[in-house]
Amino acid sequence: MHNPCGVFNETYEQDLAIFRTKTQWGLLIGAIIIAFTFPLFLNSYILGVLIQIFATIIILHGLNILTGYCGQISLAQAAFAAVGGYTSALLSEWALGAALPEWFPGIFNFWITVPIAGLTAGAIGVLFGIPALRLRGFYLVMATLAAHFIIIYIIVHTIGTQAQTLPAPHLFGLLLNNSQSYYYVVLVALIALSYVAKNLVRTRFGRAWIAIRDNDLAAEVMGISLFRYKLSAFFIGCLFAGLGGALWAHYTRSITPEYYHLTYGLWYLGYIIVGGMGSALGPFFGASFLIILTQGLAEVISALSGTFYGIESYLSAAREVLFGLVVVLFMILEPRGIAHRWNLFKAYYRLFPYAH
Repeated sequence: MHNPCGVFNETYEQDLAIFRTKTQWGLLIGAIIIAFTFPLFLNSYILGVLIQIFATIIILHGLNILTGYCGQISLAQAAFAAVGGYTSALLSEWALGAALPEWFPGIFNFWITVPIAGLTAGAIGVLFGIPALRLRGFYLVMATLAAHFIIIYIIVHTIGTQAQTLPAPHLFGLLLNNSQSYYYVVLVALIALSYVAKNLVRTRFGRAWIAIRDNDLAAEVMGISLFRYKLSAFFIGCLFAGLGGALWAHYTRSITPEYYHLTYGLWYLGYIIVGGMGSALGPFFGASFLIILTQGLAEVISALSGTFYGIESYLSAAREVLFGLVVVLFMILEPRGIAHRWNLFKAYYRLFPYAH
């Protein structure tokens, strides 16, 4: 991160800080305060869209670590989100429905099942990551594609295609069963996990991931264990996917395999391409831009259907077409994503009016 003109780092602590100036801290605190006030004046529909964006960003943080920083392309992120959602659903159902002592069901509440769901997704990610470690490029993509189909196949043929219901979380006796209350849960989770994701990249693991992405042979010569660090990227990437999938499943209160088909795996990759692969802000920009764009298109189609009868059937695939068109345009015109444009804007703003 570049400091504004006249601002210098005098200690290593300042050099390692994420936010280095009072202006940056002020903007951060202001943004968090504004985000916490949204439920006071926004309706349930808009809050639902924000919850979808927040849960998607959490999933994208994992994919950004695995693909953006470590260079391991994955199409199975949706499947690992499904693992997280189903793990939390099954643990909740077991705890609530089993004939066990009264104290036992309280163990497997929302605050326990969601972390377990993340760890389960991470463990399964390691299981599939081990045989894929020696692959790269097209063959790695095919391996993760196979992992997606295997996971969904196992879910369909063991749990079934019927919807699994999930209970609403409780906090100090308060039932968080609406968009206004659950919004705060996902927002706090997003802030915490974004902080973790940002700092992971600044650790020894993050530097190793970037070295492997840039040149794995050179990284191995330098003494970096490709097996260890690639496997850690798979674990953490799938861990974030499981957490995001579980949080989203508890919001919808229902989960089926249809929510996690291959299209979503492709969309997640498209999100970080548009937002900026290998950038901490990439998941924020990608998820916010594309989800708002597709939701806006859905509203336009819904409004037109009242005037033009049958237009919905003709525009049913407009969402996918628009999404694909946006991703292709970004890959051609701005392959480094919105995050790169944001960095250029900040550099221009700092030098204004003398920028040239």
